[in-house]
Amino acid sequence: MHIIRQALPSRPSTEHREYTQMKAQFTESGSVTEVVPQILNLQKILVPIDFSAMSKHAFQYALRFAEQFRCEIVLLHVVEPETVIAGTPVAVDVFAQLEDDITAAKAELAALAASSRDRPNSVASSVRTGHAPNEIAKAARDLDVDLIMIATHGYTSWRHLCISSTAERVVRTAPCPVLVVREKEHEFI
Repeated sequence: MHIIRQALPSRPSTEHREYTQMKAQFTESGSVTEVVPQILNLQKILVPIDFSAMSKHAFQYALRFAEQFRCEIVLLHVVEPETVIAGTPVAVDVFAQLEDDITAAKAELAALAASSRDRPNSVASSVRTGHAPNEIAKAARDLDVDLIMIATHGYTSWRHLCISSTAERVVRTAPCPVLVVREKEHEFI
């Protein structure tokens, strides 16, 4: 492993030049196989999961970032409770359904995390209840994450609009950078 020093342009407010170290692995022929800028200090990535194919694709992106930056991934699923009118007999069923949804989400997140056990980085999971965009932004603050990696949309039909709206709201309210993974993009992983 060789260390390369690369000068970065100064910011207008600073008088000195900023430097960053880059790690590079060289093959015997001398070509670079990996370059990691040390200026990016990712330690924790939050990946909201709705169990759609797109959110699982965002998780695959996060795994690649986690390998590159040797950081932790936190999978987050938000269960949105049904709105009920107090005193109606259906309310008991709604609370039972909420508990079932939370239990099922924990099991699915555990299975998803277990599918990445052969990777060198750690994957944790969390289930929260509430409005998804609010809970994602709140989790990012509470867990002190460095990056949120979210899919542009998940489910089809009417839920497609909700998930797209979720990503857009997270971008506006997140306390950290958000990387939005589109359905159709250049293959990265």
